[in-house]
Amino acid sequence: MTNPLLETHELPPFTDIRPEQVEPAIEKLIDENRNALEAQLAGLKEVTWDSLIEPIDTRNDMLNQAWSPVSHLNSVVNSDALREAYNNCVGKLAQWETEVGQNQGLFQAYKTLSESEHFARLTQAQRHSIKLALQSFHLSGVSLPKDKKQQFSRLTQRLAELSSTFGDNLMDATQAWNLLISDAEELAGVTDSSLALFAQAAAEKDQSGYLLTLDQPCFIAVMTYADSRPLREQMYQAFTTRASDQGPYAGQWDNSAIIDETLKLRHELSQILGLGNAAEVSLAPKMASSTSQVMSFLNDLAKQVKPQAEKEFAELSAFAKTELQIDHLEAWDIAYVSEKLRTQRYAISVEELRPWFPVERVLEGLYSIAGRLFDISIEQDRSVDLWHKDARFYRISRNGQAIASFYLDLYAREKKQGGAWMDVCRSRRKVAETVQLPVAYLTCNFTPPVAGKSALLTHDEVTTLFHEFGHGLHHMLTQVEVLAVSGINGVAWDAVELPSQFLENWCWQEESIELISAHFESGEALPKAMLDKLLAAKNFQSGMALARQLEFATFDFRLHLEYDPSNPRSSQELLDEVREHIAVIKVPEYNRFQNGFGHIFAGGYSAGYYSYLWAEVLSADAFSLFEEQGIFDQATGDSFRAAILEKGGSDEAMTLFVQFRGREPSNDALLRHRGIA
Repeated sequence: MTNPLLETHELPPFTDIRPEQVEPAIEKLIDENRNALEAQLAGLKEVTWDSLIEPIDTRNDMLNQAWSPVSHLNSVVNSDALREAYNNCVGKLAQWETEVGQNQGLFQAYKTLSESEHFARLTQAQRHSIKLALQSFHLSGVSLPKDKKQQFSRLTQRLAELSSTFGDNLMDATQAWNLLISDAEELAGVTDSSLALFAQAAAEKDQSGYLLTLDQPCFIAVMTYADSRPLREQMYQAFTTRASDQGPYAGQWDNSAIIDETLKLRHELSQILGLGNAAEVSLAPKMASSTSQVMSFLNDLAKQVKPQAEKEFAELSAFAKTELQIDHLEAWDIAYVSEKLRTQRYAISVEELRPWFPVERVLEGLYSIAGRLFDISIEQDRSVDLWHKDARFYRISRNGQAIASFYLDLYAREKKQGGAWMDVCRSRRKVAETVQLPVAYLTCNFTPPVAGKSALLTHDEVTTLFHEFGHGLHHMLTQVEVLAVSGINGVAWDAVELPSQFLENWCWQEESIELISAHFESGEALPKAMLDKLLAAKNFQSGMALARQLEFATFDFRLHLEYDPSNPRSSQELLDEVREHIAVIKVPEYNRFQNGFGHIFAGGYSAGYYSYLWAEVLSADAFSLFEEQGIFDQATGDSFRAAILEKGGSDEAMTLFVQFRGREPSNDALLRHRGIA
């Protein structure tokens, strides 16, 4: 039987991929790559781009094209067999990556190329990719003695395994909990649309009543609308104790030991590399120049934000006491009371807006906005092989010429990882006389359609969709043809959120809201009165929201910056200290937020969560030019596309930003957009 993971395809053949094919394919490709690299270096006479890097890029792309659909399927249609196959390969791939990064012959070849006359004749993208490769060699321990290299390899392999296990535990803990409620009165306050969703979830399990889960659409609905305080507390406790030593599944799927080991091993890696801590390792390829610069950035923002956050929390507490007879505001009351206050103050609720954002209208408007800004057309292709009935596929063209494509998987479901993300399926690169076009995965966990009707999105979900599509455009509109710096490849991690947060701005402009909203039954435009209320409520509790982001970012960065191997501090102790300094919402002792912090323990954001705020400074400042010139100004859209989206990782992030904006970024636009003086 042939193995589809070992064949060349324009797009992944998802329905042909079987778990038992994964490990043999990845092992074979790694072995072939190892043998080919050895032969290539042995026979290398003259070091040029074509003789050194082109064959390596071709082999890397083959391995990426085999692993990409496996990794994606593991996230969106997880099964025991697929998970086992995936986890068996994670360590092997990490080991191979380290082996390449520590290959002295390969490093010397790159170094020779960088110092040759040939180097000056290369394109900017080629030169920058070589610079990044040399940096990566050093961060992989290429100059280490043999015993240290072996130790480094063991650590990276173990860290990859820990990251995968952390994510598995979090998914299992999230999906283990559910609560069947038979009487709708226990769910008083919850909207009809959410009740229908809960009833549909129960029916799918052959149960009658209302099935509650910890998936985002259900959790947010209950926390925001359920009048029952005990029910809100029950769900809050279940959610904030996932994969920990607390809560209904205390000790089961517990990530506590994984956190401790991960921090220990990350610190050991930094020491082997001759750096002070894991935060310094994280910053090496980023825009931020030093750990002190990041801490100053976070502390300065906290000083500006906390007074407003405290004021907002005081207002919320007073409202809870006088209007809802809640004398002491608890963490599980925040979303509920906030929604009541928002409704009273602006005469509009989150749920009230949902009928005006049916998913098809939002998608149509999003594609229209992207088309006007960046001169592209987007059309669905229903002939492509997909992994689930809810998934879709689209092709992007300019002037009738295909330039990219993407998969879209919008709704929450069982066996699907929570959250929202963009990932790479294919990267743009030159292949012989043709160009391989970029392909992206866009994944969300929105409220699914109920009873065959169109899915209705909250405005927050609309904003999330725009955010992920911004990431997608960064990858798909690239004109770079060098694999290592094409699309989002090679982009500094603290700049990678620039296009995503930038595109969110079009969710808040009157001219663009007209394109993404229309009542799902009547087709009526969002009434001007409701639009005005939505815009007026934009910065409702922005101080509290920003303080929460600062809490996460500061905790993450200090966790890696201050790690002391002789006296390791518990993550809980540090989190409590950070909260004391920044947070305005007091949480119960059982809260184990860190055990579900997948961004830094199962994603790429370790000592890098600050990137969201760092990039928001860039995105707010970038958008301010559109505010000056017009949100659909073609020349400004062309400039952003040319300087940021088309360039990918082919130059320094600051250089590209200055090309677009004409100067370095300023914090002013961020604070103004957030309504913070």
